[in-house]
Amino acid sequence: MSDFNVVEYQSEDRNMALDSVRVSEAAALAASTLMGRGDEKAADQAAVDAMRNALNVLDIDGTVVIGEGERDESTMLYVGERVGTGEEPAVDIALDPL
Repeated sequence: MSDFNVVEYQSEDRNMALDSVRVSEAAALAASTLMGRGDEKAADQAAVDAMRNALNVLDIDGTVVIGEGERDESTMLYVGERVGTGEEPAVDIALDPL
């Protein structure tokens, strides 16, 4: 039998995959109320707001590495923005809210 190291999470109930799904779901639900109404910017802003809010409650020390643009191009979810509560683990995040 070979030795196998299992990754241990800091919290028993932590599941980063499900956290990611919840973040995506929040963005999709927020944008869905505006889709098809001819205002793509409003739908995108709703998705960005919801995604950022969902990310900021996660116990992560996240850094956006692919996002809505550079800091001078976007007010939220820009490259280099820190998200999450600041707790470990440190993670890089690539996202596209809409």
